[in-house]
Amino acid sequence: MKVVEENYPEKLSAIPIVQVKNLAKIFGDLVAVDNISFEVYPGECFGILGPNGAGKTSTIRMLYGLSPMTSGVLEIFGLDVTKNSRAIKSRLGVCHQENNLDPDLTVKQNLEIFSRYFNMSPVAAQVQAESLLKFMALDHRKDARITELSGGMMRRLVLARALLNAPELLILDEPTTGLDPQSRHQVWERLGELKAKGLSILISTHNMDEASRLCDRLIIMDHGGILVEGKPFELIRQHVGHDIIEVLEPSQTLRAFVQSRNMEHEDLGHRLIINTGDGNALFREISNEYCKEGCIMRMATLEDVFLKLTGRELRE
Repeated sequence: MKVVEENYPEKLSAIPIVQVKNLAKIFGDLVAVDNISFEVYPGECFGILGPNGAGKTSTIRMLYGLSPMTSGVLEIFGLDVTKNSRAIKSRLGVCHQENNLDPDLTVKQNLEIFSRYFNMSPVAAQVQAESLLKFMALDHRKDARITELSGGMMRRLVLARALLNAPELLILDEPTTGLDPQSRHQVWERLGELKAKGLSILISTHNMDEASRLCDRLIIMDHGGILVEGKPFELIRQHVGHDIIEVLEPSQTLRAFVQSRNMEHEDLGHRLIINTGDGNALFREISNEYCKEGCIMRMATLEDVFLKLTGRELRE
């Protein structure tokens, strides 16, 4: 499998492994996905980000065939999903949000039973299961029941199960939700190794660190549509800048100063967030003249882009 060049998309000539054109999903009066279009190329990790209700889960479910699309064109491996669902699913690996493992089976048995969906021989299934359990650092728990596993172990087992058929495309729906930092980083390490080997990955996530770390490109969705698409680093520079200055309990004098300079900023009342290019000189001026304490400068992140584009209000 061809690995995407680092400077994608300028020198990429590969045929898309996923092609989405004007994809829509409508539930009654609710437009969950509103005519979106994007492509995923072989060997890259492509992310779908968005707040609750943005349409990302509906998009993911259409991609792996759980939910029929209302309209549009959706092709995976160059095949129309409406006509070649079985052939496509045999080449996909899907890691669902839920840990839908069988509690009555052991860790290894969960993989061996699942292998029957792909007509794997018992010998091949056993070999593949043992290899994946070792890769996921679960080989020492292969005879344990599911109820004996930690949350991190269960997520790694779900990921191992998604890799059982040696898929060409791995689809991950919120793969690390609810995990502690150690477990989350273990999953990221394994996904990074798979990506380095050339596996194509499509991931839906709320975790901005996860997206920045894993994704070559991504889209941010809201209200069913795509707000932006690009590389994480480029989106940060384009929409926020290099540095962020945060001031706790800003004074009216500082607010007036920021407005007089026409600086891009967010005033949250108790906190003032100032977007800047190279913020060193500005930070010195603000910290010396307007706030002796409660003033910090940090690098801009993908989370800043996300909040700027989708807002800060709570979505439930």
